[in-house]
Amino acid sequence: MPRQTNQDASTTELGFCPRSQVRRAAKRASYDREPVYQLIDALKTAHLGFVEDGEPRVIPITCWRDGDNLYVHSGNKGRLAKYLQSGQLVVLSFAECSEWVMTKSAYHHSANYRSAVLYCRGEAVTDEAEFDHAFRVLINQLEPGRWEQVRPPNRIERKATVLVRLPMHEGSFKARTGGPVEEPEDMDLPIWHGTLPAR
Repeated sequence: MPRQTNQDASTTELGFCPRSQVRRAAKRASYDREPVYQLIDALKTAHLGFVEDGEPRVIPITCWRDGDNLYVHSGNKGRLAKYLQSGQLVVLSFAECSEWVMTKSAYHHSANYRSAVLYCRGEAVTDEAEFDHAFRVLINQLEPGRWEQVRPPNRIERKATVLVRLPMHEGSFKARTGGPVEEPEDMDLPIWHGTLPAR
C-alpha cells in the first residue's frame, strides 16, 4: 500500500510507495495530481498492465477521467473485464513525447516528454446513472454537447459493456523540458544541436 499520508483522492498529491516512487532522474518527478490529470485529459489513451497466469499483459486502451476517477470499458465476459472487476492491482502508463533533443554526442540524445504511471484497483460501475454520466463525460470531452445529440445506450448495449471505475490514489508524474545537455569538451564540435518536433 502507498506509504504517503496523502492517499485520499481529495488531496492535491498522489500517494506513493517503493513500487511507484521515481528513482531515476528523480528531480524530474512530481506527485501532484494536476499534471497527471492534464496528461490523461489530453491523451485519453493508456497502456494497461496486469498479470494473468503468472505472465505480464499490456493492453492499449481508451481511458478517461472524471474528477479523481479513471474509467475504462470492455466487452462483457472478456478476460480483461473479469480481471478489472476482480479488484486486483493494475498499472496504467501514459506517455507523450513532444520533442527529440539532439546533442553533439550520441550518449546525451534525449526527449522532452510527459509521462504518468498509476496503480489502481477497479470497481465495476453498476449504477445506470453513473454509467451514463461517465460516457457523457468522455463524449462531451471529445466534442462539447455531443452526448445531448446522440442516441443513448440501449439495454442490449449496456449489457454488452463493462464499465470500470479506477480511483486514483497512487502514482507519479515525470517530465523533461529544455534543450541539450552537453559535455564541455564537446561544445566546439561542428555539429548542430537543439530540439526537433517529435511529430
